[in-house]
Amino acid sequence: MESRRKFIQKISAGMAAMAVGSKGVDLSARSFSAVPGANDKIRVGIVGFSDRFRSSLFPCFMHHAREMNFELVALSDIWNRRRDEGKAYIKEKTGWDVALCRNNEELYARTDIDAVIISTADFQHALHLAEAARAGKDAYCEKPFAETMDDANAALKACKEAGIVVQIGSQRRSGRNYQAAHDYIRSGKFGDIVMAEMRWNVNQPGRWRRPQLCAQIRESDVDWGRFLMNRPKVAWDPRKYLEYRLFWPYSSGIPGQWMCHQIDTVHWFTGFPYPRSVVSNGGIYQWKDGRTNADTLTSVFEYGPLDDDSKGFQVTYSSRFSNSAGGIKELYYANGGMLNLDTNEITPEGGLREQEAKAMGLQANQLESFTLPKISVDAGANTGGDPLTSAHMRNWMECVRTRNIATNCPVEAGHSHTIACAMANAAYRTGMQATYDPATQQIMTGGRIFKYE
Repeated sequence: MESRRKFIQKISAGMAAMAVGSKGVDLSARSFSAVPGANDKIRVGIVGFSDRFRSSLFPCFMHHAREMNFELVALSDIWNRRRDEGKAYIKEKTGWDVALCRNNEELYARTDIDAVIISTADFQHALHLAEAARAGKDAYCEKPFAETMDDANAALKACKEAGIVVQIGSQRRSGRNYQAAHDYIRSGKFGDIVMAEMRWNVNQPGRWRRPQLCAQIRESDVDWGRFLMNRPKVAWDPRKYLEYRLFWPYSSGIPGQWMCHQIDTVHWFTGFPYPRSVVSNGGIYQWKDGRTNADTLTSVFEYGPLDDDSKGFQVTYSSRFSNSAGGIKELYYANGGMLNLDTNEITPEGGLREQEAKAMGLQANQLESFTLPKISVDAGANTGGDPLTSAHMRNWMECVRTRNIATNCPVEAGHSHTIACAMANAAYRTGMQATYDPATQQIMTGGRIFKYE
């Protein structure tokens, strides 16, 4: 434990911007003066009326809106169809007549916005979060936090400077089972983690595909230039607009969508802000539809103190779109047994038994079995399930009211999962081992900064 603390202190010193693990209420004069009264309504703008917002974020927001005195007042989307659909949908469900904005400049020019919910394309999250920070608006921001380190670093800096309340959409951190697992591991009762196995498998030809919408949308319906933001200026492509998760550099695909959820638990449970190294392999083996992101990927992460190669553990992550056998798994192993976050069970399975221990003059090491609070995750669902997202949304609302910047998943946690996922993506795209340089805050492959091309 001592070497782990020294490691985290070393990283924190080298990455002052990250402030990993900071907790507590922001009691600065500026923040304290901004604490809303119990009767003050918190007015929220929507940045992107996405499928994710409609199917999960909106119902979870509404589940707590009346009690927490929150209201949706405006919607920004660069696609005219989504603006119109969003306005009609919210009017039907709530009676609220939200104002429509063609872009975020129009949204932040308004004087009736206190906070925003960001649910746009993967590569836009960090950029849109930085906009919210510069406008002084609290934000619930969907994951992945970012797809490149430049975007992640800029958003982290903007949020820290602005002191806004940020919740990154890694909703596992608000699940009672995950919180109990975190507390158990951090208590030392589990022992040192020696390995973790994670997977996320589906068999869904339509995953991230929108063929009907691609046939209907026209360039004149959207602001294509605003969509591209800081990505290369290319000709209009409806697939890149609507099926962006299939194409780099708009999304890393598997790392940005699924890996970021599960690798975040590793950082949270252990206190390590990023891996020592990552190697990856995969390809497009099943769905040869023009996509550039893998439909099958395996990454191997090594975690541990940078100054002690003898201590650490390995994480294997695999995901495929071609066969759903195995579904979602998150298995943590110690010498004394296993933590299974699929069944929410801690068992002595695989632990050191008396027969093997005695032969080496050792004591048996067997964990006591018990069950964590049960919340399951459906592989076919949109990354999480309502119980987790609802609890996560409520935590953000409560923190907005109290000005507590230590949400369950603060901006630093998003920055950390970006490092790990960007390392996996870089390793996949170069075929080389990837590492992270805290001095430059960049991913390294082959001794050089990985170039996002």
